[in-house]
Amino acid sequence: MKKTWIALMFPLIALAAPPKVTKSDAEWRKQLTPEQYSVLRKAATEAPFKGEYTDNHQKGTYYCAACGSELFKSSTKFDSGCGWPAFFAVAAKDRVVLLKDDTHGMHRIEVRCASCDGHLGHVFEDGPKPTGLRYCINSVSLKFKPDK
Repeated sequence: MKKTWIALMFPLIALAAPPKVTKSDAEWRKQLTPEQYSVLRKAATEAPFKGEYTDNHQKGTYYCAACGSELFKSSTKFDSGCGWPAFFAVAAKDRVVLLKDDTHGMHRIEVRCASCDGHLGHVFEDGPKPTGLRYCINSVSLKFKPDK
């Protein structure tokens, strides 16, 4: 990882830390749709260009579909052409956890919800300024609330 990537990873925004959410596998299965369960709890990936929020251009906020933690603002969303919603910054640095992911013969950084440990997607260093990051996030991992 580049040194600058760590420094630019998160904007300095202060939100209250999200509460930790712990549920049994049975509780998650009951709460989530089969696709949400597969992605959020088993780290699957939804098909590209099929997600509900890939082409969403409304102003608002994106929350974790599993626990409701605030994750991304629409002001940080951009069209990356990758097939999934893409953001250049998180709502606050404590909202996500980044983990090394070497699955499927690739070297990536996984993005998980800090509150419920749900798999959201991956982050790459090919995004726009000011961060240079692209949080590539599964639509089924998100719930969108438009601004009033």
